[in-house]
Parts: sequence; C-alpha cells; structure tokens
Amino acid sequence: MTANIRVADHAGACYGVERALKLARRCGAEATPPVHTLGPLIHNPLVVRDLASSGVELAETLDDAREGTLIIRTHGVVPEVVDAARARGLDVVDATCPYVKKVHDAAAQLTREGYQLLVIGEAGHPEVEGILGHAGARAQVVGEASEVAGLTLKPRVGVVVQTTQTAQRLSEIVAALAPRVRELRVVNTICKATEERQRAAAELAAASDCMIVVGGKNSGNTRRLAEICAAACASTHHIESEDELDPAWFAGAYEVGITAGASTPQEHIDRVRARIEQIMSGE
Repeated sequence: MTANIRVADHAGACYGVERALKLARRCGAEATPPVHTLGPLIHNPLVVRDLASSGVELAETLDDAREGTLIIRTHGVVPEVVDAARARGLDVVDATCPYVKKVHDAAAQLTREGYQLLVIGEAGHPEVEGILGHAGARAQVVGEASEVAGLTLKPRVGVVVQTTQTAQRLSEIVAALAPRVRELRVVNTICKATEERQRAAAELAAASDCMIVVGGKNSGNTRRLAEICAAACASTHHIESEDELDPAWFAGAYEVGITAGASTPQEHIDRVRARIEQIMSGE
C-alpha cells in the first residue's frame, strides 16, 4: 500500500520571516560591510548558517559589531539597543516583524493609559524582552494560568501576547485573571499566521499515522506545533533537517503529515518531503 504524504495547508515561513530574509540577503550583497544580525535573525540554525556563508554574520552583542551594518532580528529589540547602535555609527536595518511591532505599540499604549501590563509569553524570549522594553519597567510576563495566583494585581490590567503563543493559553490566562480585576483589557496580538499553522497542524496530525514537524529546535512556535501535533498523533517527531529522519518512524505508516514552523523556509520542507518519499519507496 502506497503511503500518502501530505503537507499542512498552512506551514513554513510567514510573511515576517520572508521579509527579514529578503532584507538580510540584500544587505549581504549590497550593504556596507561587515554585515551582522544582532542575535539570530530567526530561530533556525540552518538559515543562520546559510546567511553566514553569504556574508551576514551573527553578532551576539553590539560589541561584536563595531562597524558596518547591523540587522535587527525579526523578534525586535528594546529601543535603547537601536539608539546605541546608531550612536556607534552603525547602519541599522530593522527586520523586526511588522506584527511584532504591533505588539510593541499595543504594550506602549496600554501602559500610557494606566493599565498594569501583563505580557503572555515565554520569559527571556527575545520577542518578549523586546515587548517589555516598549512597555515600561513595571510590565510582567505570565507564561501559564497557574502563575496568575501569585501576582499582585491592580484594578485595571492590560494584556498583550507574544505573537507565537496559542489561543488556548491566552484563554486560560484570561479566565484566571478576569475574576481578580475590575477592568481587564486584552489585545490579542497572536499572529494570524501562527493561528493558521497551529489549526492546520492539529487537523493534519489527527489524520496521520506519523507527523513530522520541521524547524529550529530553538524556535518557540515550532516547539508549540510539535506539542499540538503530539497531542493528536503519538508518532510526532520534531526535526531541523532531512538528515534526522529515521526510517523506523514510518514502519506501518500510511498517512504521513508534515508541518513546519514560521521560521522554516519552503526549501527545507521540500527536502524533508523528498527524503520521506525516498524512505517510503525503500531507497
């Protein structure tokens, strides 16, 4: 019986990632050298390696990029970092995802209006750190509904969300907050692309005997896709490249599903699919 290999309807690089990659590649070819990204441009080690081979190096801190061009990663940074880079004479190219910028704006607005700001997301994640930088010193990060009980809350609370969080987590945390405050204002800043990928992945996983999730192991949105798929398909495997595929995973599988995080270029998905086809055909 021939296996049916399907890719989720929504999978792979989102608009913000594609935009950032175009900017970075253009800088590698045209911008004032040396060219660095401040931190990984996106959470995909294979892409970061490919960018380095094309002249776009990785700078972990500003001290690692003393001249030339500095690209701000898709996750954004605190405003002071951009100011410091320009003060050093660096040419700054901002590749922050436009949807992340909307979170920055919403966080700043809620803070100006006097709300106690909560950011639903992963503490320490670069995107969350950037949001906090636009929200003021008193903003707090909440990762799970269970954390709400330990918060000291003011009567008026505003909420924004890391773009790659799940709608379920947002709902759980909002439900925990609502009974404890007089006014709760929630700005749902989960990216539409994230929601689409999560929904499509869950549907495909539920109909698959084996599910492959492609993307960086350091990518929060890809890890969440893997969690969602694992809840629907016990044989779910998160990989970064086709080299990690194990033929044993596909033994007895008829329906094989593939999805990929928002930081995964299409060519990575294509290589994984091609390799699965080889495995299933016995090559």
